[in-house]
Amino acid sequence: MESETRVLRAAGGFGRARRLLAAASWLPCVALGLALGSEPLLTALPAHYCRPDPALLPPALRVLRGPALLDASVPRLGPARARSPCLLLRYPESASRARPNGTRPCTRGWYYTLPAAGLLRSPVTQWNLVCEDGWKVPLEQMSHLLGWLLGCVLLGAGCDWFGRRAVFVASLVLATGLGASEALAASFPALLALRLLHGGALAGFSLALYVARLELCDPPHRLVFSVAAGLFSVLGTLLLPGLALLAQDWRLLQGLSALVTGLLLLFWGFPSLFPESPRWLLATGQPARARKILWHFAEAGGADPEDSSEEESSLATATELDMLGAGSPQPRYHSILELRHTCIAWRNGLILGFSSLICGGIRASFLRSLTPSEPAFYQPYFLGAGLEAIATVFLLLTGDRWGRRPVLLLGTLVMGLASLLLLAGTQYLPEWTMWSLSVLGLLASQAVSALSSLFAAEVLPTVTRGAGLGLVLGAGFLGQAAAPLADLHGRRGFFLHHVVFASFAILALLCVLLLPESRGRGLPASVQDADRLCRSPLRGGRPGPDHLPLLPPTPRPQ
Repeated sequence: MESETRVLRAAGGFGRARRLLAAASWLPCVALGLALGSEPLLTALPAHYCRPDPALLPPALRVLRGPALLDASVPRLGPARARSPCLLLRYPESASRARPNGTRPCTRGWYYTLPAAGLLRSPVTQWNLVCEDGWKVPLEQMSHLLGWLLGCVLLGAGCDWFGRRAVFVASLVLATGLGASEALAASFPALLALRLLHGGALAGFSLALYVARLELCDPPHRLVFSVAAGLFSVLGTLLLPGLALLAQDWRLLQGLSALVTGLLLLFWGFPSLFPESPRWLLATGQPARARKILWHFAEAGGADPEDSSEEESSLATATELDMLGAGSPQPRYHSILELRHTCIAWRNGLILGFSSLICGGIRASFLRSLTPSEPAFYQPYFLGAGLEAIATVFLLLTGDRWGRRPVLLLGTLVMGLASLLLLAGTQYLPEWTMWSLSVLGLLASQAVSALSSLFAAEVLPTVTRGAGLGLVLGAGFLGQAAAPLADLHGRRGFFLHHVVFASFAILALLCVLLLPESRGRGLPASVQDADRLCRSPLRGGRPGPDHLPLLPPTPRPQ
């Protein structure tokens, strides 16, 4: 790891070229925000009621029109006397004039209150995914989240075997094609399959971008460049409802989203904007490819590697590259299963994956507590996006000042306490207190989720960072899938869902204490380097490799 660090520093360190590349990698996050925000928008449930069927009415009532026909056909329920969304009135068949004696399911479809989330046409209204077919909406949500989970796991491993750039470009191509195919889906089963595959492609695109950006940065800048990308994702999420109002049709909206990813491929598909990670090339024994990229970084930063005044530094870098590639004519790839033979690295990954799982699952509980009845679309949507932006700013202000582990511990504590108080005080606490606890818990879960991803990327080795981070992120999507799973059963499992994840949050609080502090440390290159991350350099330990002074330059041959 020290040799890799000296090579990277001798090639200009985190100079102008690497800073510009890291900052440019923020822009694709806007497309990710559009993709992540599309799921609640496409599955938003509009207010609806049955379309009257005059053939089911007594002969004397069949001549009615307008509101009178609705009143004679659709029952009104509850104190608000709202029209039933799924039932029609039943009349005796023998009598010509009679009062209704029961209800029956809808027979001629539904009237919808449109637009819903800005759309005049959505998958819900096109295929009538309401009432008896309402279970198909959480099924579609689970399918999309399952795609993200599988994409994180499979394409994360691909990042370690084929490289960050290869997975990034391939995922962009797939995401563009699958997004356009979604806009042309002819049936709900076809849409279900395409959403699954599209989620997997987006996961690979997101993961490869995150890992490559992190590996470009030195320790003082890792937090800023990694976490600040979340603000661009929030920007995309906030822009999506405006695009929906302009498009008004879900197919056109999906086509616009595919166009955005296609434009990303047009620019970020070139190696100059998204080169392969030199850190990964060095860790897997590919010094020749790393040399070209590092020389390009040095030249773009204003240094000329062939200049005689830089000859000593160039010779030292070349020597280090030759040493890194010595004895390994073929690249050396590694599997995430190698972490089984470590003492500390596997434990760190397991704890952070557990933390990500809890954040993904408990977030739905806080949102449900904020909007206990069927909410309008915009309130939870913009509230979630706003709290994500606040959580990102909080991490930017505290992550380097306090350290990763204290902030993660604080966020987990707040999340667990808020969840327990909501469980215990539902019937006793005033409404404003419940609202405050829900907002605080949702904010903490957003912060812990983002910090768990960064923490995992910093403590996992370069040779398996893609697969390891993919498992951590995949655990978060698995937790999010618990909410639509509860909806499949008519929300009867919501209370148990809340109890389970609140208990897990308290358990995670104890597990976080076992994590090392990663602030100020260099990224571990090998599995052995990751297994030695057990002592913080900020508490009197050995300084991180990225902070080691450069060795004296290699003397020039006489």
